[in-house]
Amino acid sequence: MPTKEEIFEKIQNALVEALGVDDDEVTPEATLVGDLGAESIDFLDIVFRLEKAFDIKIPRGELFPEDILTNSEYVQDGRLTDTGLAQLRDRMPFANLDQFAGNPVVQDFGNLLTVADMCRFVETKVEVTG
Repeated sequence: MPTKEEIFEKIQNALVEALGVDDDEVTPEATLVGDLGAESIDFLDIVFRLEKAFDIKIPRGELFPEDILTNSEYVQDGRLTDTGLAQLRDRMPFANLDQFAGNPVVQDFGNLLTVADMCRFVETKVEVTG
């Protein structure tokens, strides 16, 4: 049962290895795409590294719900509909979507997910101490 600090350190290491960034760049507030330069291809590597680091299984689309962001049922004119936003909130309770909800442009979604969101996600998958 890792502590919140241990979870952050393992996520930090995974992101440093996957993205080739310095560990001091991986702060809780850093966004994966905007600050750390992650691209869609990197998300598979990140999920793999998290699964290995925490001995957990992350089903496809659970951490990065690209299926919602590309579904014409939820996206109109490049923006997430209210139904799509509700689906995203349902699937991503670990992420703060309030700012994104104000202007839900799908292209901007990548700038939303932070290291802190990833920590909260992992905390839901493992028992946390302290």
